[in-house]
Amino acid sequence: MGLLGTTIETPHELYVHKLGAALTMERTILDMLPELQEHANDTQLKESLRMHYEETQQHVANLERAFEALGADVDESSCPAIEGLEKEGQATLKMVDDMLNDHVIISGVCETEHHEIAVYEGLITNAQAMGEQEVVRLLQQNLESEEATLEKATNQILTAMEGLDLTQQAESNLSEKQPFIAIEMRFGPSSR
Repeated sequence: MGLLGTTIETPHELYVHKLGAALTMERTILDMLPELQEHANDTQLKESLRMHYEETQQHVANLERAFEALGADVDESSCPAIEGLEKEGQATLKMVDDMLNDHVIISGVCETEHHEIAVYEGLITNAQAMGEQEVVRLLQQNLESEEATLEKATNQILTAMEGLDLTQQAESNLSEKQPFIAIEMRFGPSSR
């Protein structure tokens, strides 16, 4: 079903709907980023989130221009996937000690970037099939930006994990009740 209970009947209408979901996704992320900045502890992470806010504003502008290139009205279709990622992140931040906020945020950024990359790859493939080269160009810019953000976030996770002996900490939390899990954490899955 399309907006206002209308049925989507053509590939073009479906594409506009999907493009609208991507626009909603990016606008939702714009709303999330300032809150994540407030929860972040590390000043470099705060700055990365601020910079990503600016990049996301450009993503929104590119999506709006893609609607223009298609000659379509801007459609703000729902994006349940991003809503789910947002809820998961908010719930996790409430559960963890403040010292783990940066880990939660960076992990959430990676999950969100993977979703965005998949969305843009699908939109680009369909735009290519429809011969919409201007739309491809605009969405390719967004895709490249998302891929760069994912790479930065992945590097931040690796940097943050350096020096932490997570295996030892996890093993001490497991106690003697679950020795096989501790072995799996240190050496990989056992052949039980």
